[in-house]
Amino acid sequence: MNENLKKLTGKNPKDFEPAAYSLINNSDTELFAELVQNDEFLFDFVKQNVAARLEKVCNKSNYLNLLNFLKYYSPSYEEFIVSTLAKYADEDLTDKMLELFETGTDEEKTYCAKFFSYIQDSLALDLLKKYVRSENSYLSANCAATLAVLGDREVYNKALEMLNSDDAFTRLDGVKFLAAYGDKAAVPEIIKSMKTSSMSENIAGEVLYLTEIFTVFEKNENDALYILNCVINGLGEILPPGAVLDFGLYEFFELLLKEQLTSKIAVVLINAQDKFNTLTENDEYLFDETKDVKQEVFDIKKLLATVDIDRAKSLIDEELTPDSDFVYTALEFTKNIQKLRALLNSINPTIVMKSLEMLKQLDEITTTDRQTALNSVTDENLKNIILAI
Repeated sequence: MNENLKKLTGKNPKDFEPAAYSLINNSDTELFAELVQNDEFLFDFVKQNVAARLEKVCNKSNYLNLLNFLKYYSPSYEEFIVSTLAKYADEDLTDKMLELFETGTDEEKTYCAKFFSYIQDSLALDLLKKYVRSENSYLSANCAATLAVLGDREVYNKALEMLNSDDAFTRLDGVKFLAAYGDKAAVPEIIKSMKTSSMSENIAGEVLYLTEIFTVFEKNENDALYILNCVINGLGEILPPGAVLDFGLYEFFELLLKEQLTSKIAVVLINAQDKFNTLTENDEYLFDETKDVKQEVFDIKKLLATVDIDRAKSLIDEELTPDSDFVYTALEFTKNIQKLRALLNSINPTIVMKSLEMLKQLDEITTTDRQTALNSVTDENLKNIILAI
């Protein structure tokens, strides 16, 4: 970190005020690029302070200098840059932003997509629809959010249709659009899609940026518990540990611990206790996380240690039915041989395979179990796996 960046991000007004003035008025792209490159190393409050300092320097005489910074995208400074450009925008600037939106880099297009949520020009519609499918997640999300501001429902309706696709990635793309679009009316359809998706953990992470888990819980406890269970499964692998703060998991676990213990809650709490033990016992999961995230993870682990684990384990076998949303997790923790064998007759091949694997782990698998499983599946590849178990 060079000296000017230290001054810009520091606490002393005698240092950061001249640094902010120089960056904006001299259009110091080199310093701004370094600022963006240090995004992950700066605390959020520091980045917020820097954005406020830079915005304070901007005025009608120098705001166009911000255009030189558009090649360096950062969600931390996007709002101040775009809102300032929009504040002083005229027809010439709007035309320039339209041109950049069409021919610029992905970074420039991302700022432009946000700009047109302020300057609601219908000429941007085609470009918003074009780039909403971009592989650049920031660009696609900004396009979706701006389409929502403009009231366009064409892509929204297509995204709803994508939730029924046989392709898991197509479904996830649809969910990501809907989450960025911000219409909570889509939540029930997203949850419905999630329950039959092989990427349920990814979808759960998206849906909780669209709505709060507490809100889902008030409307449908089963759905909220299912979402939470998927989030737990994804933490540390698919979802970053920082999601515990984003989704308010500590507070939600507090709520669950006050509820009457049901089989569904029991499965979720046992799964959560196991996951947070894993997160805190392996340095690889929390090594790069902030102090706040680490503290929250350890606080949740401490909270979950208060679960009456014996009572919880006595209930989880109630979820060992093919129609339960929690059957796969219950299978991970059960030792009920009778129920495991009963599930070998399921029409769901995934449940059959998982049940057989658990019998193997418990050293209870028999030739009859293998034959029952073979009779339940039709896929030749699965039959070969069963024979090898």
